[in-house]
Amino acid sequence: MYLTQLLHRQAQQRPDSVMTISAGVERTVREVADRVARFAGALQSLGVVEGDRVGMLALNSDIYHEYLLAVPWAGAVVAPVNTRWSAKEMIYSLQDAQIKVLLVDDAFAAMVPELRQGYPELSAIIYCGEAEPPPGTPRYQDLLQQHEPVPDARRGDEQVFGIFYTGGTTGEPKGVMLSHNNILVSAMGSLASTEAVSEAGTSMVVAPMFHMAAIAHWTMSLLKNSTLLLVPAFEPAKVVKLIDEHQVTDALLVPTMLQHLVAAAVAAQSKLSSFTRLLYGASPMPPVLLERIRDTFPGLKLTQAFGMTELSPVATLLADQDHAKAEVKNSCGRAPVNCEIRVVDWQGQDAAPGEIGEVICRGSNVMLGYWNKPEVTADAIRDGWMHTGDLGYLTQDGYLFVVDRLKDMIISGGENIYSVEVENALSQHPAVAMVAVIGLPDQQWGERVHAAVVLRAGATVSAEELIASCRKLIAGYKIPRSIDFLAELPISGAGKILKREIRAGHQSGRDGEN
Repeated sequence: MYLTQLLHRQAQQRPDSVMTISAGVERTVREVADRVARFAGALQSLGVVEGDRVGMLALNSDIYHEYLLAVPWAGAVVAPVNTRWSAKEMIYSLQDAQIKVLLVDDAFAAMVPELRQGYPELSAIIYCGEAEPPPGTPRYQDLLQQHEPVPDARRGDEQVFGIFYTGGTTGEPKGVMLSHNNILVSAMGSLASTEAVSEAGTSMVVAPMFHMAAIAHWTMSLLKNSTLLLVPAFEPAKVVKLIDEHQVTDALLVPTMLQHLVAAAVAAQSKLSSFTRLLYGASPMPPVLLERIRDTFPGLKLTQAFGMTELSPVATLLADQDHAKAEVKNSCGRAPVNCEIRVVDWQGQDAAPGEIGEVICRGSNVMLGYWNKPEVTADAIRDGWMHTGDLGYLTQDGYLFVVDRLKDMIISGGENIYSVEVENALSQHPAVAMVAVIGLPDQQWGERVHAAVVLRAGATVSAEELIASCRKLIAGYKIPRSIDFLAELPISGAGKILKREIRAGHQSGRDGEN
């Protein structure tokens, strides 16, 4: 199997149907196929050969969609660049992946001189914006006009489709090598196990496309022959308007986005009637927010996806009907048909149902490995099982409950405290918008529980009041000993809270503890 096969299939079955909508421009499948084949020819003329890496530093657009198909069409490997990184971090990924050609749009064109200086080995930078291109950068549209379509290299199966850099939530980013089979089988397994994407509907791609979760939703939408509405950035009021205007049927969103979407829809008095399926994940969903979503959009079918980039990215799925079951609605769901899940103890033996251990996975969704990091790969994948670093437990019937990251578990006075449990307790207070819980060094207890809290607009509450509310919900040793009130939490490009940055703030004395 190969990713470009999805374009060939649509070109055969629905050539004149709209495939992409971006910035008000609609393109048919026939038009997209022609542009993809032409851009593949342009890449080859720039010296791109089998297995070369081609980077993309841009916001979501129809050109991003074409890039994801044209690069393998040319026989090369995609290597999207995290748009939320600093220039130093971007240059690191360019150097690490040994990018040969890089595409940039208007949002990042000003960085071209700095990127060239930091990584002079780039053979070419292609400008895919609408303004005046930076000096020495050919324009994407001109390249399409200058080159004839070339045959598809049909790169596929276990060959590398892309190198996707981890969000770096616990340290230096690593390049995750995913094959065509990894991504296609994961998407097929998800569709076989849930109703995450509508048949021939309109899928909104607003999660950043450098992130594997967005690629997974994009792939599922291609498999379902959906029209793709490509949105460059998440602006809640604008997204509500786009959903209504284009009759969007499904989307992938992370909890931080959903919180703002609910508020924007209520403000616009929109029920988002066309919006029938929501795929969510990337970080834990506070139960209070989940109930608010169900109350605001009663006809919306929900699917939660849990996983990581290394798993292409899905490990488990919580189907819509399970959201109504009290005993499992706060779980991460069960393994799809293409993936096996186990929970093991510290000796690597299977944990009993309900017993907490490390979550490990095996299947066709497990990555090929980390780019240029064989030792790290060998440590992560043992006997075919990917060790996720997540702590959780399984029920008798295979539902997975994730309680924490191994590195985020707090040990205070000999007791294991799972940050997610404390975060859920704090999230139940109506004044709390977002929360992250970490462990801080404590001379007496080893570690103490600390919370960083973002309040809802206009809300006020004291640390003492929040601590008092927790006493009704969790054991005394789990209650935060200190709370910071922040304007915002540090968020990775994948939508995950960067707890290491919160810890770093305390280590450097920048925190404003209350």
